[in-house]
Amino acid sequence: MADPAAILEPAALPPDMVDDDPPVRGSMSLRGILSILLSNPSGRAGVALFLVLIGISAWVLLTYPSDFGPDRWSAPLVWADNPKTAPPSWTRLWNDNAVEHQVAHLTEPAATEERGPAEVRSYDAVFVQESASPPQFLSATIEGVTYHDRAPIIIITLLRPDGGEIRLANIAVTAPRPGEEAPYERFFETPERVLLTQQDTARQAIAEWFAATYPDTLVSGSVALNAALFGVPAADGALETLPGEYTIRTQFVVANADDTLEEVEVIYGGTVYGLMGTDSLGRDLFEGLLFGFPVALVIAALASVLSTLIGASLGIISGYVGGATDTFIQRLADIVSNVPVLPLLIFLVFIVGSNLYLIILVLVAFSWTGLTIVVRSMVLQLRSGQLVESAKALGASRGRIMLRHVFPQVAPFIVAQMIFSAPGAILAEASLSFLGLGDPSIPTWGQMLEAGFRTGALYVGYWWWVIPPGVLIIVTAMAFMLLALGMEQVVDPRLREP
Repeated sequence: MADPAAILEPAALPPDMVDDDPPVRGSMSLRGILSILLSNPSGRAGVALFLVLIGISAWVLLTYPSDFGPDRWSAPLVWADNPKTAPPSWTRLWNDNAVEHQVAHLTEPAATEERGPAEVRSYDAVFVQESASPPQFLSATIEGVTYHDRAPIIIITLLRPDGGEIRLANIAVTAPRPGEEAPYERFFETPERVLLTQQDTARQAIAEWFAATYPDTLVSGSVALNAALFGVPAADGALETLPGEYTIRTQFVVANADDTLEEVEVIYGGTVYGLMGTDSLGRDLFEGLLFGFPVALVIAALASVLSTLIGASLGIISGYVGGATDTFIQRLADIVSNVPVLPLLIFLVFIVGSNLYLIILVLVAFSWTGLTIVVRSMVLQLRSGQLVESAKALGASRGRIMLRHVFPQVAPFIVAQMIFSAPGAILAEASLSFLGLGDPSIPTWGQMLEAGFRTGALYVGYWWWVIPPGVLIIVTAMAFMLLALGMEQVVDPRLREP
């Protein structure tokens, strides 16, 4: 407890030299708090994990577009060329049948030849088939066709390692429209995407090729087209995958040498993808998991800081002012703490709509009561102490006493409680998203868990869809918990080592 004599001593000095804000014994500088925090294992581990979370979040904010949620994550066309529910690529270490997902971007023709009045430009995408399983699909995307006279023709052919040539698709570029002037542009705003393993042209061509090459093997509609495109007859009459080098050749047949093709993108649809696999829409789960870091920190920061600010302020006012003010704040805290939050939130979602900031607002509005009650009990002990009485004797106002003499003494406890409440906000948002009450425009770890459980991912073995977001929620909560444990020595000096 501070010595009142030491505080009253400056009254004998000239008025311009009086310091009416003497140092408050019991308060601690930021450097001192950090030193104590780093002096124990829990604090060091918490700070290290928290710095990692901040680093990843900063990288995401700098590299991801601001509209990642609605314009990328929630846009099915963005992920159309990804395999669906594919496990991570590193599972190939123990899965010999996994097929690596490959993408070829072709901007220059591999060969050009003259065929009468026409010119044929060939764009070759070469893929090596090593697995015993065929790829899930083949697709090609044509982007940016410009022509001047007759509309060009695009022919896509699969060249097998056994010499087979299978016509996969014929793409006719739209002819000039009435009143349209040359040059004519096609597939710029909306590129032409063709799923090659679902084309009637490919099915007819592979059936004819098998009939000519392997007449004893019947390739009918019941046989998967991709299995036939990459297969040969086995001894038992079934199809087995033919390993080797496959070429998907895109031929751009033009009547004018000035006609151009910007890009051909060829997708060799694997059965594994990326670092964390994909979901049922083909979305890269690794991108969604990374985007969840800043979202989780924003939820934790806003909810914990705002609720702590409200709770601590009301607690200090209630404990120091007392009287009717104290009674009003305490009864308000009792009422708010007994309001059923989940039914209220469901009602607001139906009325206002799912919104992340609505969830944060509800969490803040109903999570300050406990801190208010605890801080009030601490302030009740401090307001009758010698330090506060000395400040009153010097004529300090209520606001100044609460801000400069009461708050510094309860600040370490308030900071610890703020850190301690942060993981609760993250878990609350994840729980609400798991119930389908989250913001669909912003991907969060809770929403990824909800989507996985809703589609039965865990029951059919899609573990990569469920386990990583759950682990990240636990790790993030653990980072804040370790920080809170490290703050115990700041709050209670008796726990510090002598």
